[in-house]
Parts: sequence; C-alpha cells; structure tokens
Amino acid sequence: MGVALARAAQWTAAGSGTGRLEITPLNESLLNQIIKFAEDFSSKHPQEAAFVFREPLEWKTQLDSSVFGEGYEINEGTVQSKARGKDGQPLLVLSGSTLRVRSFDQLSRLLQIAMEKKLKEAQACLEANRDPIVKILGPEYGTVEGEDMSILHLFDKVKKEPDLETELKMKIVLLLHQLDLQLLNSSLKQISQDVRLNPAAVNSEVNLLKNFSGQGEDTVLQSLEYTSDYMFSNGCRAPPWRQVHGEICYLVIKPHDTEVLHITCSTAGVFLNGVSTNKGYHWEKNYQHVEGAEVSGPSQSLHDFTAKTVSSEGAGSIGQRLKPCMDWKSTGSFLNHNMLKNILEKIISVFFFFFLNKPKSSSEKATKKDSKEEGKTSTVPLTTKKTASGKSKTVKIQETSKCTVEDVGESSSETEDDEEPVHHQEGGTDLSPEYWGVQKLAKYIKGGDPTATVIALCSMRDLNLSQETCQLAIKDTGCLEVLINLLDTEEIKCQTGSLKILKEISQNILIRHAIADLGGLEIMVKILDSLDTDLKCLAAETIANVARFKRARKTVRQHGGINKLVELLKSISAGSSYQAKDTETARCAALALWSCSKSRKNKKAIRKAGGIPLLARWLKCSHTNILIPIVGTLQECASERSYRLAIRTEGMIENLVKNLSSEHEELQMHCASAIFKCAEDEEIRDLVRKHEGLQPLSVLLDNSENKQLLAAVTGAIWKCALSRENVLKFQEYKIVETLVTLLTDQPEEVLKNVIGALGECCQEPENRGTVRRCGGIAPIVKLLTTTDRALLLNVTKAVGACAKEPENMM
Repeated sequence: MGVALARAAQWTAAGSGTGRLEITPLNESLLNQIIKFAEDFSSKHPQEAAFVFREPLEWKTQLDSSVFGEGYEINEGTVQSKARGKDGQPLLVLSGSTLRVRSFDQLSRLLQIAMEKKLKEAQACLEANRDPIVKILGPEYGTVEGEDMSILHLFDKVKKEPDLETELKMKIVLLLHQLDLQLLNSSLKQISQDVRLNPAAVNSEVNLLKNFSGQGEDTVLQSLEYTSDYMFSNGCRAPPWRQVHGEICYLVIKPHDTEVLHITCSTAGVFLNGVSTNKGYHWEKNYQHVEGAEVSGPSQSLHDFTAKTVSSEGAGSIGQRLKPCMDWKSTGSFLNHNMLKNILEKIISVFFFFFLNKPKSSSEKATKKDSKEEGKTSTVPLTTKKTASGKSKTVKIQETSKCTVEDVGESSSETEDDEEPVHHQEGGTDLSPEYWGVQKLAKYIKGGDPTATVIALCSMRDLNLSQETCQLAIKDTGCLEVLINLLDTEEIKCQTGSLKILKEISQNILIRHAIADLGGLEIMVKILDSLDTDLKCLAAETIANVARFKRARKTVRQHGGINKLVELLKSISAGSSYQAKDTETARCAALALWSCSKSRKNKKAIRKAGGIPLLARWLKCSHTNILIPIVGTLQECASERSYRLAIRTEGMIENLVKNLSSEHEELQMHCASAIFKCAEDEEIRDLVRKHEGLQPLSVLLDNSENKQLLAAVTGAIWKCALSRENVLKFQEYKIVETLVTLLTDQPEEVLKNVIGALGECCQEPENRGTVRRCGGIAPIVKLLTTTDRALLLNVTKAVGACAKEPENMM
C-alpha cells in the first residue's frame, strides 16, 4: 500500500503542512479499492484481522460518538472499543476528533459504521499515515522511502524465530503487497491512456492524408508537406536541438479555399503555430497549443487531438469535398475514413478561428478604422458627450469581443478574452476637463518626492476614475507606467495609493492589457506576500480585475500567484468571529481566484494548492459578498470531473442547495449554474434530491425576467431530470407545466435547457400527456426549424419522447 500511495497516488503540494490527497478520479479509484480491501479483511482473514498494530493508525475524523453502537463504550463523547489487546488497551479510541485504530477488525467495523463518509475517512487516514505499513508492522517494513526490503527481512526473521506472530506478519505483508500490486496495476491502466506521439505514428497519419491531397475535385487538401525532407535515424525531422524539447516535425497544410496552416507535431501533442514565417523551421517563433475544454491530457494522435479540442463548426465546403471519400474502406491503415473526416473538418475550423480572430497591427487599425473589429462586433445604445462649446455630440460605442490565437485552449467553458465592451471615441471629440486634470497631476506623480506623490495620488482619486476619459488619460500621459513603478517601491502609502487607482481604472479592457504588458501583474503577485493586509487586499482585487483574459491569468499562475491567493484565503479562518478586515481579505482573495479559475491550468493549480477544502469551508459562511465569488469559482471549476468529485465528497451540494433560497439573485444564479454542471454525475443528482434542492429550483422558474438566472435554473433542472427519481419529484411540483410556458419568447440558451428538461421528463408517460394538455406540442414542433445545433438536438429528443404517446402523434 505504501508504494502505491507514494508512486501512483496524486498529492497536493505540501505547503506549510503535510500534503493532501488530491480529489481526482485516479485517487478515488485507489481509495475505493483500499476501502473494499479493508472492509472485507475481517471476513476473509479473521485470524490476521485480530493482529494488533505496532502503533495505532491515528487521524482527525468527521465521525462523532453517536454513530457507534454495540461493541463500544461511550462516555461523554469519548468512545472505546470493548475489544482489547494483550496489553489491556482498547483497539479503537475516539477522543474529541482524534481517532486511533489498532487492528484490521476495528478498521473494517469503522468503515461499515462510516457509511457515506467512508471515502473521507479513508482519505484522512492515509493523509495522516503516509506509510501505514510502518504503523501496522514496524519501521523495518517501511516502503515509502528507499528500496522495499520488507519481504526479504521477514523471510530472515521466519528462519530465526518461527512463531505464530511472525507467521501472521508474513501473511499480512503478503496481503498488503498483493494490494499494492493491484493498486499499481489499476493506476497504470489510467496512466497508460496518456500515450505520447511518436515519429512513426505521425508519419503514418501524414502519408494517409497525402493520399487525399492534390488538385482534383475528389481531394480535400491542395497539399500537405514536411518543412524538411531530411529524416534523422530516430524518424524525427526536427533539428536535434529541438528534439530535446520533444518536437518531431513541422507540417505545412494548404487547404483548397483558405490560407496555409503551419503545424508542429511533438511528443506532447499537435500544435497550431501562432505565427507563420517564411523560414523552414517554425520553432523559431512561438507556437500556441490549441487545447479544448474537455481535453484531460496529451493527445495520442492528430485525429485524437483535433476531435477532442476544436468545434467542427465553420468547416465551410469541406463536407462536399469529403463525399467522394466516404466509400473508402480502411484495411489495416492507421486511420479510417471517419477519423480522416474528423481531422480535416477540425483542421479547417481551427484555421477559420485563427484567421478571423488574429490580432491586427497598430498600423492596420490606424488606416482601417471603419473595417470590421476583431471577433464579434455589436452596437450598443448611443451615448452623448459634451464638447467644449457645450453642444452634445453623439458618439457610437462598439462592443467588441476579442479573442486572439493566444487565447485558444485556456478556458474550460468561457470565451477567453474580455467580454466587456471596448470603447472607442470618435476622432474630433474635444477632450474633457478631467483629461487635462489628469495631465497636470501626472507631472507631480512623475517628478515629485514621496509626499508630493502621495498628495497627487489622493487628488487623482478624487477624479471620476470610472469615466473612460480619465482612464485613457492616465494611459495616454504615461501615468500608468509611473503607477506600476510605484508598486515596486518600499513606500506603503505610494503603493496603496497606486493600487487604489489601478483597481478602479482596470475595469477598462485597454488598461487591463496595458497593465499586463508593463509587468504590473508580476509586481502585484509579489505584493501578496506583504505584511500589510490592506495592501494585499488591494493587490488581490486588482488582480481580479486584470486577470480577465488568458495571458494575464497565465502570468498570475507562472509567478506563483495561485498559491499565494489560496494562502491568503487560508489565512482567515472561516466560521470564526469575523472582523471587517477579515471579510474584506477573504472577499478579495476569492474574487482573484474566481477570475483566474476560467483557465483549465489554473483550476488544476488551485486544486494542487489545496484550494478545494478552503472553498468548501468558505461555502458555509453567511457573507454574500464572499459567497458570490466562492460559488462563482466553483461553477467555473465544475466543468472538470475532479472538481465535481470534490464538490460531492466535500459535502458542498448541501450548501449550494441552501443558497438557492438566498435573497440575492446573482448568488442563486451561480449556485444553479454549479448544480447544472455538477449534475452530469448521477451521485450528485441524487444528493440534490436528498438535500431537497429540486423544490427551490422549481420556485426559481417563476423568475422569468432574469434571463441569466433562468438559463442556469433550467439547465440545473435539465441535468437533474436525467434521474427518474428526480422526474417523479418534479411531477409533484408541476414543473412540466411551468416549462411548457417557457417554450416561447426566450433566448436560445434558455430554450435549449427547457427543451432538454422536457425531453427527459417526457420519458415518463404521465408527463407526455401533461405536455399535450398544456399546449406544448405545437411550440416544440415549431422549434424543429431552428438552426442552433445543440437546441435542435434537444428538440428532436423531446419530439421523439412525446411521439411515444398516440394522441401526441395526432
């Protein structure tokens, strides 16, 4: 068991204390096998189960004295087993929250008593006893460090001292070694899925794709070529000094009706180059790995990578070109025609995404002001601005959602760049008095002594920093660089004044990017180590504002910001008597983690830093301004299976359900959204029902004005309806009737969830009749004309479920 825990199990970084077992599918599998072994030990090996450990296994338990019954003596919260060892000491003792167990027999009984908490108890036991064999048999049988010589040691002992206790030890050692092998084999099966690319596999795929390249109508690509014809003896075409980084070769793919794609193949996966060059080797420029929301590890091959990571939308005419190839049959080739279709569709869609969203140079922006903005552009209401003459001038503001190639693959569920509008002032608009005021103050901030600088900073704070004019004035006058430089001084007042201004102006997307470009985030992360609590809070809140795009989130992670934010949240004990400063510290740390959690890699970093138990602890607090970012972080992370597992095992569902009844709609929305994502797992759907979460979800359906809340609630109802027991509960709350009323005049996001929920509810015959009686058949059928793929999929399922009823067919 010790070897498996040391080599196969996944542990968090130790930090200031001992490491914890991460909440991951691999660890859950290992823990369940260990639990089964311990539970069955007493019945399968009764003689060995009575063996008394050298030292007790000791850990902090979540169980209390009330769960113990027959066979135990209970005295004012202290529990002792009636079974005792030869020394007269009880084999199980519970004192306060400390539990000590001295035999397998008591361990088996304890796990049976623990029931649904057995996973948490096993985790706590193994975290506190990293090499349990040492406690069971003695230090000479240790397996975690050094070479495992325990069996050889035992054989020598049997030869010298052949007695009953030594024989028992031998049997226990063999049984534990057998468990070790079982655990290692089990983990190997999961780990072996992370197979890395190799030159032979890449070459096979390239050769296959070349068969469908050329100028004819039956081809899908114009050409696919290596950038180098020279192949090294190991099959790689990359230069040796790049092979050490795992790179295999570089490809140039030219589709029929789009520009050229430059691809890098490495052992870690397939990469789309962010910058193309005319040089032979594209490693000379940075390339960006295109990852998808659901990718859990390196891709095994090109088709695996593309199939898992990129949406097939936007493939253009590629489907027409593929039709002649569909009759081709694979006879022992590396890929079949379906795989080929996936590759080509995905590659083309990657290119469209890259081409449509690639950033424009400053010169292009200057000469093409009226051209299309990057990404999607929509017009928001007109605003008026006063000119110097006092006349109002109409200014059109464009809302732009930017997403460059650097942003691909970092987020699990959200668009990667800022969603707030980028405001552009029309040329010719006169500058406001605030602009000139900022310009004057900038002189004192730049050239004054510390006292003058602090006074100038205070004066600048008196300006309306929420105005875009002030924000851009600070950027245009070079004052932003000075503010960031002040962060790197030892003057607390200057740092504080600078951060208070940066916190306000970083609401502007242009300022956010400028702060990141000027290295401001790195300094803010350093400030998180400051002894001044107010300064740390300001830094964390400013990081929360800036880290709304991928590059900023990456910077925070790479400079250790995630660990520091988790430590900041950890420094305040949840559940203690709060002071205003404590509440503010927790709020700012949670806000920063929320912004950072939109990145898959940051989610993993939060988990590794031990953030999951902290989120669970803070979820129990009563402060809404802390709960919103805590639940926001959880709903971002719930797209990852390991977090869904943690949300279940840490008992967070009960608190999420509780907060559905909050008076704050934003908190309700995030709780419903977290349940929406978590309820993919059957165990969590059952927990939502067990904690009476279905009824508040049905009540929230009445709030049809708040579309974000409605989308989250209908999504949670849809996923919960995947369990029949939940559908029967929904019938009691007449939820089908309410869902039918939401089939018209709703956004597509709401409609998708409503139709999804109805499709699941209509698996029950009674609900099929209810939909018909409430007039739901016609609007459902009408939605068959929709063009949204996800919505259409749910509509067809709902129509199919309703059509099982003959009267509905009419």
